[in-house]
Amino acid sequence: MVDRQLDQPAPPRFQRARSLGSRLHAVGPILGLVLLCVAGTLLNPDFASLDNAMNVLTRTAFIGIIAVGMCFVIISGGIDLSVGSMAALIAGMVILLMNTLAGSIDQPVLVVAIGMAASVVLGGVFGLAHGLLITRGRIEPFIVTLGTLGIFRAYLTYFSNGGAITLDDTLSDVYSPVYYTSVIGVPIPVWVFLIVAVAGALILNRTAYGRYVQAIGSNEQVARYAAVNVDRIKVMTYALLGACVGIATLLYVPRLGSSSPTTGLLWELEAIAAVIVGGTALKGGSGSIIGTVIGAVLLSVISNILNLTSVISVYLNAAVQGFVIIIVAFLQRRK
Repeated sequence: MVDRQLDQPAPPRFQRARSLGSRLHAVGPILGLVLLCVAGTLLNPDFASLDNAMNVLTRTAFIGIIAVGMCFVIISGGIDLSVGSMAALIAGMVILLMNTLAGSIDQPVLVVAIGMAASVVLGGVFGLAHGLLITRGRIEPFIVTLGTLGIFRAYLTYFSNGGAITLDDTLSDVYSPVYYTSVIGVPIPVWVFLIVAVAGALILNRTAYGRYVQAIGSNEQVARYAAVNVDRIKVMTYALLGACVGIATLLYVPRLGSSSPTTGLLWELEAIAAVIVGGTALKGGSGSIIGTVIGAVLLSVISNILNLTSVISVYLNAAVQGFVIIIVAFLQRRK
């Protein structure tokens, strides 16, 4: 009798190497963040201060919240290039709405609450429009969001007459604590970022919707054969991203109290970079919210180091992010 063990091939070496490579790929963003923090501390001791850490996390919150929504879109095999322009238009429209309501409602807190709710609703509506154009119109996500990128910013420029839309001073005083107030020593935007990230991770990993998003990104046709309503899931995904943009915007408005044609400039680059650096596959199908959060913090740390040191000009921050996207995409392709 032939021993069955002879028919069982030994595990090939490339499988072990592949497993090791996968583990390294998973811990790569964390390792990169640790090394950057060490380098930042060596270059400038102020980098390691608690105030600077809170400043980095607060500035990360805007892009991080958007990146959580972008993670879902990219995992599903899509892309959204308009989030920066969308945020700028939402900010402008919300400020105009609150300034208008201030003349008829004598309760600034209520006006601010309405404006904050309108920000999330507007984001969801814009995201819903993207999803419908992509699914019902059968237009590529790149083309749809490239078009709305110009549309959103053009309308903001029109509403502001090329200048800035400024929030009423009384409303600004009421609204500013949303950005500047801390709870247990942690700024409110950081808490909101944490809540959105935890909710995003639970949705992606613990719900049928999250599994459907990953299935569509892995193989859309197979997902259709498995009775997944692909179009509905895609629409929900873009609406989710739009809502995340709205949440980020309602936190950003009290920071400056205004919106201009330069608001949100290159936010789409930062959000996509955070997702890709966090390990999400550009082709879709796999990714993690935790990795996206680490990627967003990592990019903010790079920007912070550039601000605190003179190693590279701060004007090259966008260039650094662009190089990071290209390098990570190249490594994913090689993998």
